[in-house]
Amino acid sequence: MILYTPPSPARSVPVIDLAATDEHIAREIHIACRTIGFFTVKNHGVDPALIDAAFRVSKDFFDLPLAQKAALDMKNSPANSGYEQMGAQKLDSQDANAPAAPPDLKEAFYCGLELPDDHPLAIKKMRGYGHNQWPATQPAMRQTLNAYYAAMIMLGDRVLEHIARSLELDAQFFAPYFDPPSATLRLIKYPPHPENADENQIGAGAHTDWGGITLLAQDFSGGLEVRNLAGEWIVAPPIPGAYIVNLGDLMARWTNDVYSSNMHRVKNNRSGGTRYSIPFFMSPSPNAKVVAIPSCVTGESPPKYPPCTAADHMAEMFRRSYGYAPAQASA
Repeated sequence: MILYTPPSPARSVPVIDLAATDEHIAREIHIACRTIGFFTVKNHGVDPALIDAAFRVSKDFFDLPLAQKAALDMKNSPANSGYEQMGAQKLDSQDANAPAAPPDLKEAFYCGLELPDDHPLAIKKMRGYGHNQWPATQPAMRQTLNAYYAAMIMLGDRVLEHIARSLELDAQFFAPYFDPPSATLRLIKYPPHPENADENQIGAGAHTDWGGITLLAQDFSGGLEVRNLAGEWIVAPPIPGAYIVNLGDLMARWTNDVYSSNMHRVKNNRSGGTRYSIPFFMSPSPNAKVVAIPSCVTGESPPKYPPCTAADHMAEMFRRSYGYAPAQASA
């Protein structure tokens, strides 16, 4: 368990304007990914009205009675889409010499690519593909989140092109690996931090993300903190209309650790109210083979990791966090 300590002041997550030139964006992303693994993007092209609608249906869903939400428990879905109850996940990275991590103070809802149950990807029951569960009392939720999901795929593809350029690769280098992507949209509600919380219990314990890239929309409550390469915790405040982008463990592995997948956490103790966020986790197709990117390997820095498939990596990450893994976890 990584014990909670206050963040260090006077540091920031880099802000990158996607309206700038490709060369400038690539340079800024390269610096950000080598130093902190996080950056904020503005002028990203996602409709603000769609973002607002996604937050609106999120709040409406979490306001439902617990029994209605629990009927959509993610364990009822072959692809683990659906509702995650408060305290169901323990994200805090484990230290063998520390006490067991307490559960996170949050509840969540997952959905993947909307597919019919007889679609080949849905039949394989892989996380991120079909088998979504929707509340019958909120018909707008399904339509809104499917539209938002499509917008996130477009933004994710754009960000991946810039990351490829930042690694001195062709802009389309990642495209075959993410065709189709394994992607999960997650709605999260964090209650105000309770005074009687267990020691080191926060909204989301210190952790790294598992996969390729994460695109995060957050409300204005604050609470997200990022650990930089110096081991210092810094505040990552919300910026109106912007997305925070961070790299996951698979991307760090892919780049032979040239780029960083850094620890982050959430403690909802600043606003005094409920915090809502919407992360979008975008990873390669399950069968995509991840081998160290050539531009990240030199004679002095040979490949650090053996090749693996994206699905194998994700299954292991899911197992560590939840204690079990779907047959073919992929997000």
